[in-house]
Amino acid sequence: MSGSTGTVESVAAVLRERRSFLLTSHARPDGDAIGSSMALGLALTALGKDVTIALHDAIPVPYEGFPNVDQILITDRFAKPVDAVVFLECSDPTRPEIAGLESYFTVNIDHHLGNTMYGAINWFDESAAACGELVAELIDALGVPWSTAIAAHLYLALATDTGSFRFGPVSARTFDTCRRISEAGVSTSDLARQIFDSFSIGRVKLTGALLNTMELHHNQQLAVLCFDDELLRSCGASVDDTEGLVNLPLGAREVAAVLLFKRQEGDVFRVSLRSKGTVDVRSVAAAWAGGGHHNAAGCTVHGPYEDIKLAMVRATSQAIDAAR
Repeated sequence: MSGSTGTVESVAAVLRERRSFLLTSHARPDGDAIGSSMALGLALTALGKDVTIALHDAIPVPYEGFPNVDQILITDRFAKPVDAVVFLECSDPTRPEIAGLESYFTVNIDHHLGNTMYGAINWFDESAAACGELVAELIDALGVPWSTAIAAHLYLALATDTGSFRFGPVSARTFDTCRRISEAGVSTSDLARQIFDSFSIGRVKLTGALLNTMELHHNQQLAVLCFDDELLRSCGASVDDTEGLVNLPLGAREVAAVLLFKRQEGDVFRVSLRSKGTVDVRSVAAAWAGGGHHNAAGCTVHGPYEDIKLAMVRATSQAIDAAR
C-alpha cells in the first residue's frame, strides 16, 4: 500500500528517529545501485545506526575495489528485525528480488519515471541525474560530512548512471556534487579508470564479437546487438564484462538508438535501450512493462527472438521518428 509523498527533510526525519535499517536496490546492481546504497549506508553508520546493505547479486568486478563493498550481504531473502527498509532506485518493491521485504516499514527513494510509490514514505525526483544525487542531498540533510569513502560512492553512482555525464538529466546540481566529491579528497580520474578501464580481455573480445554481428535498421539510425551465455563463454567474458557495451553504437553519428538483447532462458530476453537527444526509449520499454529514463531504459520480453526483435525495432523506429 502506498503512503505519503515525502521530501528530503521528511526522509531525513524518518532516518534520524529510527535505529536499524536495511538498504537495498535492484537485482543485477549497477554503479548507481551500489554507490547510492553504500554512500547512504556509510552516512547512517556515521550517525551510529545499525545498517545492513543487501543485494541479490554480486558486485561487478570493476566496483570491487570501492570502499567497504565487501560488507554488502548477497542474498535472496531477508528476515532480520529492522526499523525500516530503504529501497534505492527501485520502481516497485519486487525489483531487489529479495523475499521477505513486504512486512517492513518502507522508504522509497527513486528518480525513475514509472515508480509505483509503494513506500510508507516516497521521495521521488525525476530531475535527478542519478539516485546518488538524491542520496547526496539526503546525507547533507542528515548533517553527515562527506568522507572520502562516501564521496567515492557518490561518484560511482553519478559517473555510471549518466554514462560519464553524457545521458540523463545532467544539471548544474550534478556538477556541483562532483565539485564537492573532489573537495572530499577523491581522485575522479583514478576512479574513472577503475570504473571504465578495468575490465577483462574477455570484454575486449566480446566487444568485437558484438559489433561484428551488429544489425543496423531504420536507415542506420537504430543499432541492434544480441548475446547469450554461449557467446560470453566463447570470448572468455562474464556478465560483468557487458556493462556499458550497449552505449558503443551511439558513438556513430548516424545511430540515434540502440537495442541490446541478452537471452536469459529459452525465449526470455532482457533488453537494454539507449538513445541520444530527444529519442524517448523509456516509452518503448514501458510498452513491454519496463521503465527507466528518457535516454536509458530496460525491460524483459518473452517470445521468439526474431518476433520480439521485429516488434521492438518497429517501436523504437517510431520513437526515433517522433523525435524529429
